[in-house]
Amino acid sequence: MVIQAVDTPPVHAPSQPVVRVRDGLLRGVREGGVLAWRGIPYAAPPVGPRRFRAPEPVEPWSGIRDSRRCGPSSCQLPRRRATATRPTCSEDCLSINVLAPAVGRQTKLSLPVMVFIHGGGYSVGSSQDFPGQGEAFVRSGRVVYVNFNYRLGALGYLDFSRYSTAGRTFESNLGLRDQVAALQWVHDNIRSFGGNPNNVTLFGESAGGNAAITLMATPSARGLFSRVIAQSPPPGAVYSPVLAAEWAEEFVHELRRITADTRTETADLLVQADVTHLLRAALTLQMRTPDAQPGTFPLAPVVDGDFLPEKPVDAFRHGRAHRVPLTIGTNDREGSAFRGRVDILPTSPDRIQALFARAPMDVHEAMRQAYPELHTKRTSSDFGGDFAFWFPSVTVGSLHSRVAPVHFYRFDLAPRLMHVIGLDATHGIELYALFNHVDTVFARTATSLGGRRDFISAGERMRRHWLRFACTGAMEHSWPRYTEYDRQTLIIDGVDRVESDPRGHRREAWQQFLPDL
Repeated sequence: MVIQAVDTPPVHAPSQPVVRVRDGLLRGVREGGVLAWRGIPYAAPPVGPRRFRAPEPVEPWSGIRDSRRCGPSSCQLPRRRATATRPTCSEDCLSINVLAPAVGRQTKLSLPVMVFIHGGGYSVGSSQDFPGQGEAFVRSGRVVYVNFNYRLGALGYLDFSRYSTAGRTFESNLGLRDQVAALQWVHDNIRSFGGNPNNVTLFGESAGGNAAITLMATPSARGLFSRVIAQSPPPGAVYSPVLAAEWAEEFVHELRRITADTRTETADLLVQADVTHLLRAALTLQMRTPDAQPGTFPLAPVVDGDFLPEKPVDAFRHGRAHRVPLTIGTNDREGSAFRGRVDILPTSPDRIQALFARAPMDVHEAMRQAYPELHTKRTSSDFGGDFAFWFPSVTVGSLHSRVAPVHFYRFDLAPRLMHVIGLDATHGIELYALFNHVDTVFARTATSLGGRRDFISAGERMRRHWLRFACTGAMEHSWPRYTEYDRQTLIIDGVDRVESDPRGHRREAWQQFLPDL
């Protein structure tokens, strides 16, 4: 399709480009070499009687809809002190953003599409994380970039289906259903922005990486993407309906305590409760769960037997995941960041002991040899990070390599200050390099003792790899495929290298420790 105003075809891209999508006309904005349309609804507002319901289609609008600003994020508790740039929050949050290259002349485009799913533990975050996100990809002129908001916390990731009544139905996996709806919107509309709906790369980090992996096992997502990049995913964070029901019951009990309401029928209570009460009850559940059920996280997809019929790892094990090329990887020390307010991993002595109690006795010693000095902060952090992120990612990569191309990486590069404070290449740090977010306060502080040039260079190389993968489905010859036999892994550092089965002794210990992952 032509990226141009609908009424008067221009020779040059207009400053406020207008496109037609399925539901109406959209006015965007030109920002340098990028055309942007933001805050586009991809589903009806999930408010009132639509709370805890599957996403419904958007109602078409008349006239030209202003799409120059991002929509509000899903309701969430603030992560830090409020700032003028922090996005507003609303239950009416199902919006999508599109960035496309600003072409110099009227040109028909059919570019590859990159769709990013934000992280944040399915409880915080938005499409506005990392302002300017995606622009470095789009300015290459090679892709159209998309990101979106989806329901978080109790509104998106607790399963209240057991509380359905004859007059009120609750569906499960609402955040996952939102993601499928967003991908369906891309499939139906992206040609209007110069994108190819048959060449879509889905990628995400942390919870967004978990979402990408889970969507590979979601039947209704089949055909909506051509390849996947999963950055630091926790693939095992998908739980049984029994466990999900326990969390829902605990949440409802806490919600009744907060609201002092013991009489209202549960279905009515859930729909009528003030959203701040939902957030408070979810936070209490989040804080209790890591100690009550170590190694789990209550805000996550659930195997409901319908929308998500099985655990993604099982789908990969039996070859039932969508057979698309996969790039997957983790950072050097994923667990080092999970302290203080985000202390959710099995890193404390009691939590670690709970995991050992579940494992066969004859493999305990092998695990302790793989993690000597497990009582120390550094080693216990690595144990927790490997449990949640690295070993499950290795497992998914190994299983999927039987049926489709897989490339595996490990991001090791960290500026000197990050080493000094003991975080090293921790969870999420690669996003600052990947999105060229190197002039933020965090990035400038992190590189204040050196390493800025290497950090920027690593981001450039990652973008080159990601773009090549999105455009061709393959990587450069210097990055070989990952298989169960040689486990060739790209180590992204000051100077990149390829290693075969890095930390193989840890992998072997985990395979015995968690044989049913």
